[in-house]
Amino acid sequence: MDISARISLSGIEDKVVAITGASSGIGEATALLLAERGAKVVLGARRMDRLEALATRITNGGGEAVYTPTDVRRRADLTDLVNLACKRYGKLDVLVNNAGVMPISPLDDLRVEDWEDMIDINIKGVLYGIAAALPVFRQQGFGHFVNTASTAGHKTVLNQSVYSGTKFAVRAISEGLRQEAGDKVRVTIISPGFVRTNFAEGVTNPEVKARLEESRDKFAMPPDAIARAIAFAIEQPADVDVNEIVIRPTAQI
Repeated sequence: MDISARISLSGIEDKVVAITGASSGIGEATALLLAERGAKVVLGARRMDRLEALATRITNGGGEAVYTPTDVRRRADLTDLVNLACKRYGKLDVLVNNAGVMPISPLDDLRVEDWEDMIDINIKGVLYGIAAALPVFRQQGFGHFVNTASTAGHKTVLNQSVYSGTKFAVRAISEGLRQEAGDKVRVTIISPGFVRTNFAEGVTNPEVKARLEESRDKFAMPPDAIARAIAFAIEQPADVDVNEIVIRPTAQI
């Protein structure tokens, strides 16, 4: 990635974008793409070694990136992420609430700890991000939430009851936020289908995990497909709010 040779795109260049779940997958791809297009990226995730490596990759390419350890289950970590953006760059244009997990399984498995993780990360993590950034956006008079949901937030299938429920919740919360936001704050829902990431690592049911990995390897999209969708929403003029993008592989039913 040669950031110094990037094409200037006024809709993204010099925007300050904080991203949760930035150390891999969609978050990492989004950070790289937005930095290439001139954004200042503020990276949050639990894995410090990967955050440091990503920030180094971006800065070595001529971009701007800072990072802080961020576990979205802790409200204070989201506050720290937003505060880092404001302290370092004087503003926050966009918060990408991207962190999520999907340890799916049949309800009969009673994997209650997995259910709790999905609720704490997928739902409460988004709410903590909103709580951290919304006052900043109100004070600035501008801001943009990009919340990662899923096609599972549109359709529930076998073994995904709880995960699907969390993503339906993300969509409902995001739509409610959009209606309350007024004309200065934008809200975008990104609903990906199968993406070629490490999401299956957290699946504790071995049969479900094997089927997921098979489908992923057969037809999943690369993470940068989702990054481009996020960039599209961000680069629109301030009075244009892309409310939701549903993006899936053509082979996905």
